[in-house]
Amino acid sequence: MPRPSAAEERGAPAWGKQNDKGGPDKKPPIENKAKPDFGLSGKLAEEVNTYKGVVIKYSEPAEARKPKRRWRLYPFKGDDVLPTLYIHRQSAYLIGRDRNIVDLPVDHPSCSKQHAVLQYRVVPYTREDGVKGQRVRPYIIDLDSANGTYVNNQKIDPRKYVELIERDVIKFAYSSREYVLLHEHSKDDDLDDNVTLLNDDEDH
Repeated sequence: MPRPSAAEERGAPAWGKQNDKGGPDKKPPIENKAKPDFGLSGKLAEEVNTYKGVVIKYSEPAEARKPKRRWRLYPFKGDDVLPTLYIHRQSAYLIGRDRNIVDLPVDHPSCSKQHAVLQYRVVPYTREDGVKGQRVRPYIIDLDSANGTYVNNQKIDPRKYVELIERDVIKFAYSSREYVLLHEHSKDDDLDDNVTLLNDDEDH
């Protein structure tokens, strides 16, 4: 009669098929298999980012947030002042030549159909007292446009967020229009500098 295994003597269950020596058979080594890739395929990404039948070249990041501060773009064409653009009601604004899909149209032929995006983001920062916090700030990102996006006459790198500050001047491609970024001072301005004071639901 075979001698009971150590596991059986302790009253513990003996897992697996027992071999002649009273111990479980060793399982053959498991081959290293490629882990499944749950990333979006190109086609699925296109379907998710399609609006009015047009594939959108941009998706908002997780840190997107609608601002409380009332930001404005003041367009100028030479000495002519054009109608003010109110840009605080959404977390992002698609800029380009395709009027069917963009939020802020730029009609100059040198501009791309989907040229750039103005995106508000929650970003970390250190306050004057040394305490770390989060704040909402405007950024612009060029969508690999044909002729570039300019901030204060400096061409920005494509597909990289560039933080904007008040009085920055933005230009798109070879258009002569300049857009000056300003905001209306209000009691809600401080809320953008301390997003912990904000409610989770930004729509109210």
